[in-house]
Amino acid sequence: MRQNAANWLELADKVWNFRRDVLTAAESEALLGRRGALRQLLAEKADAGRLKLGIESLEESLRLCGGAIYPKTSLTENVEFFLVAAIVILGIRTYFVQPFKIPTNSMWPTYYGMTAENLPASAPAPGLPERIFRLFAYGAQRHEAIAPRSGTVEAAFFGNRRLAYTLKSGRSWLIFPTKVKEYTFYVDGTPVSVRVPEDFSGLDSSSEGPGILAQTFFADEAAFETYWDEQVRSGRFQTREVQVDEANGTFVRALVLPLPRPVRAGQPVVRFDVLTGDQLFVDRVSYHFTRPQVGQGFVFRTDHIPGIGLDEYYIKRLVGLPGDVLEVKAPVLYRNGKPITGAAAFDFNARQTAPYGGYTYGDSIYGARFLFKDKTLTIQPGGFFAMGDNSGNSSDGRVWGFVPEKDVIGRPLFIYYPFTRRWGVAR
Repeated sequence: MRQNAANWLELADKVWNFRRDVLTAAESEALLGRRGALRQLLAEKADAGRLKLGIESLEESLRLCGGAIYPKTSLTENVEFFLVAAIVILGIRTYFVQPFKIPTNSMWPTYYGMTAENLPASAPAPGLPERIFRLFAYGAQRHEAIAPRSGTVEAAFFGNRRLAYTLKSGRSWLIFPTKVKEYTFYVDGTPVSVRVPEDFSGLDSSSEGPGILAQTFFADEAAFETYWDEQVRSGRFQTREVQVDEANGTFVRALVLPLPRPVRAGQPVVRFDVLTGDQLFVDRVSYHFTRPQVGQGFVFRTDHIPGIGLDEYYIKRLVGLPGDVLEVKAPVLYRNGKPITGAAAFDFNARQTAPYGGYTYGDSIYGARFLFKDKTLTIQPGGFFAMGDNSGNSSDGRVWGFVPEKDVIGRPLFIYYPFTRRWGVAR
């Protein structure tokens, strides 16, 4: 009861300090008198009964002169609570710790972007309880294209052997506007499509392993490559104009190839779960006091990088400071004439310890401008150089150049989601 009385006195002080200039003489006298009486009871260590009477007397006065401070409606209290919480969260996010989601696999296997788990028609897919568990534990979301009829499956491919898609407008979580890729298959000539997030590329094979297409229709990636060569060499393909981007109406000519396994009506042409990329907290404080170190995970803004231009956040590994000289001698990255050190990923890549594939020349990356074979690169003043751990599948400094010092954000701290073996302190 004494604690309760102290809380009421604190409220009375607030009402007095905020509203004494608008209170009448009678209201002021009543409020001060009853506030003083309750304070005296506390000083005398009065029993609970007397304190209760003193509180009720003070509450009556506060109800008459409290204005918007007292009494408050539940709506007002809830609005105040969420407003203060939002301000605190925004402050923490802006100045101390920021959540960040890994969108792509340029840092794989250190950090995972979106990955896919194939669910072939030959085996039962996870049921509803398991799907709910996988959604909350791994961010797994089901994607599938169901055959509208029985027959041969055909797929359109770009010239680089990647599945053709159309970039379209969509919704994230059924609410937020976003861009999606729509892949279309043709079952006995009838189209059926599946939509995935724009950053997802798991239907095609990559350095992370065989894609969903290869897993579903072929024994492995090598079997797909052999099949492709046979089909193209024998001319058993058609061409089709595919709209690449719905927004600007861009079309390209694609090759339409029959796939080796027919499907039955109602059977999935492809079926897979997309698992969310790693979500981590980024330390925004340290780099205000200490210089970034080579080997650290490295988060930065991209709007002042001419080769990118978009206002986004990227995460790579810092490999070069101003004045450093870099060179790739595959699979090793050299810094100032010596194999680079400072992170376990450097050693794994240098030894090509599976699944790390080693560092590759800029020659192997589309649009690259730096670190070509037998070429060195000197880091300019006021800039940093960053590369992905998945060097063969990373658009990084080799393509867009240097990161301005003013755009450095911080370093990764902790992977908080999904709940996999990678959960914990960031590497």
